[in-house]
Amino acid sequence: MSDPLIRIAAALERLAPAPAPAPDFTAADAFLWHTAPDRLEPVSRVNRVDLAQLVGIDRARDTLLANTLQFARGAAANNALLWGARGMGKSSLVKAVHAAVIEQGLALKLVELAREDLPTVGRLLAHLRASDQRFVLYCDDLSFSHDDQHYKSLKAVLDGGIEGRPENVIFYATSNRRHLMPRDMIENERSTAINPSEAVEEKVSLSDRFGLWLGFHPCDQDQFLAMIAGYCAAYGIEIAPETLRAEAIEWQATRGARSGRVAWQYFTDLAGRRGIAL
Repeated sequence: MSDPLIRIAAALERLAPAPAPAPDFTAADAFLWHTAPDRLEPVSRVNRVDLAQLVGIDRARDTLLANTLQFARGAAANNALLWGARGMGKSSLVKAVHAAVIEQGLALKLVELAREDLPTVGRLLAHLRASDQRFVLYCDDLSFSHDDQHYKSLKAVLDGGIEGRPENVIFYATSNRRHLMPRDMIENERSTAINPSEAVEEKVSLSDRFGLWLGFHPCDQDQFLAMIAGYCAAYGIEIAPETLRAEAIEWQATRGARSGRVAWQYFTDLAGRRGIAL
């Protein structure tokens, strides 16, 4: 083949590449979805904490675990929206629940989808639908702005479209917003629309498609200290209760907030000072 024909053939292959091979879902228990080109990247070690270390979110923990166990066993289960205060363990809970289900001997894969890749979710679902595995499709920090059309792609994951959600896929999302959009945006669309009730219905209806709404609220001081004490017990760090209390309160005062994330950051500092690797 002459050089011009070789170049033409290469250009055509780039424009219409061969179909990607079917993912090997035996490679890991968790995967990241990437695009350009489409692929599911195995995650050999998931960054997560033990379920028992998540303090102060007992109701959300028990509800999500029960829902996930139902799904992993092939029974009916709901999509879940974990919403609320920053740093209170929404993302950690999803990953910890997945680990707890695996520990019970049930086969369940966790697939993380980035918000900006939502328009490609149809192609991802095609891969998952063709598998005999069961999947938790997970999107962290999900929210939409006034000109964001990504939410339309998400409806296919929940219950929209002709095909609907594959029976072997359930969707979990975390967000700081219960309705996945800013309150000022909701009020603005209501005030400027001819029919205010219809102005936001399409976007707000997206959150209505989640069967489970699990709220996460700021912790109080006792819960904050209990989180740190739990980390100390899990990693075998001994510290006098009065010292722990004084240091932890000073730490959260410098941050201006109390949360599970701040508790872990203090504990990381404490472990580092003791020469302990986490």
